[in-house]
Amino acid sequence: MNSENVTLCEKTVSSSYIRQGSQARRGHEQLIRHLLDQGKCPEEGWSESTVELFLNELAVMDSNNFLGNCGVGEREGRVASSLVARRHYRLIHGIGRSGDIAAVQPKAAGSSLLNKLTNSVVLDILKISGVRSVASCFVVPMATGMSLTLCRRSKSTRFLFSGFEPVVVENVTEGDELRTDLEAVQRKIGELGAENILCVHSTTSCFAPRVPDRLEELATMCAKHDIPHIVNNAYGVQSSKCMHLIQQGARVGRIDAFVQSLDKNFMVPVGGAIIAGFDECFVQEISKMYPGRASASPSLDVLITLLTLGANGYKRYLTERKEIYSFLAEELKTLASAHGERLLHTPHNPISLAMSLDGLQASSNQAVTQLGSMLFTRQVSGARVIPLGKEQTISGHTFRGFMSHSESYPCPYLNAASAVGITRGDVTLCVKRLDKCLKALKKHGKTAGSCSDQEAPDEE
Repeated sequence: MNSENVTLCEKTVSSSYIRQGSQARRGHEQLIRHLLDQGKCPEEGWSESTVELFLNELAVMDSNNFLGNCGVGEREGRVASSLVARRHYRLIHGIGRSGDIAAVQPKAAGSSLLNKLTNSVVLDILKISGVRSVASCFVVPMATGMSLTLCRRSKSTRFLFSGFEPVVVENVTEGDELRTDLEAVQRKIGELGAENILCVHSTTSCFAPRVPDRLEELATMCAKHDIPHIVNNAYGVQSSKCMHLIQQGARVGRIDAFVQSLDKNFMVPVGGAIIAGFDECFVQEISKMYPGRASASPSLDVLITLLTLGANGYKRYLTERKEIYSFLAEELKTLASAHGERLLHTPHNPISLAMSLDGLQASSNQAVTQLGSMLFTRQVSGARVIPLGKEQTISGHTFRGFMSHSESYPCPYLNAASAVGITRGDVTLCVKRLDKCLKALKKHGKTAGSCSDQEAPDEE
């Protein structure tokens, strides 16, 4: 409320009360002013009333919310359902323009400001999380896989839209861990010729027993041979180790872009990702490859979340996640020992853990997959059960040992992860139900659906 309206309010209500209310409002406005000035995530989270005040201020700047607006175009931000309009805070126009997802829209100053601020706040969070030298990033309304594809379409990665095929380099086993086979990568570069390689595609966040790729060595190799390097950092923002690998890779060699999921790292609905890099011009080049305008929903979701949490709130989540990782490891180790199994030794994976299932494999070929089914019916989500010998063909390439990151991993296993937002209660309940499932499988010694049919889900 501007000063003139405040003065008018004093004609109706005592001026002392109005001044008090006005001062309270200025508290909200000061937070907003600081965000606009600094473009960084606030240290402490905002209240819902501050977030909603800010979003409403943005919305009235879009043409679809102008009083007396007369729209005669094909895209005027019209929404038939008031429920849909409220769900999006009346920010209807989306972000970007045809040919550049980062461009400002003349009809939508508020949505454009939302877009710019979200990218700025997210960039700050990436720096806080460990990649201090990241130069630029933008939120894109696509999941990780499509976002990686967008990176590969950039002119700088020499994409010609046809004629390229994926070349898979098998991991090498070191103890229980599956690690990057650097010698095999180097041989493949020599075999194919660096000039014929679109890019090297590496990964930080992955399921144990695979561990993050050797980014420093790969980045050095890419710099030496002038090969673009794109990193799948799908859920790596929540791990200081994954972010450190990216920072170090960029310091000693070449990393052109790294991509991370919004839902996995920031606890928002699926459908968005962050594309980031160390060369602002290159990141802008990628943003100009996005076809047409884009949904603002992922940007809106992550901005609301980060403003509500604040930098300190998000860092608390990261600390809790790391602590629960240790708790999960100890609980799984104890459980595995009780059932004659073992927790696989994968110290280089900071998020995912794996427990062997040799005993189940010995009793029945189907018992391993049966365990996965039993866990799911007992509302244990996210646990992955990996049997031996599964094959899958994708784009003409047959993956043997599909889902295990190896053609011949020595044992079947179960995955569990300590991801951001997990609680100790999740771990305790998961281990309790896993224990009951393993006991049931041993007791019945049956396959297919017999065990799960006989035993109803627990009611803790």
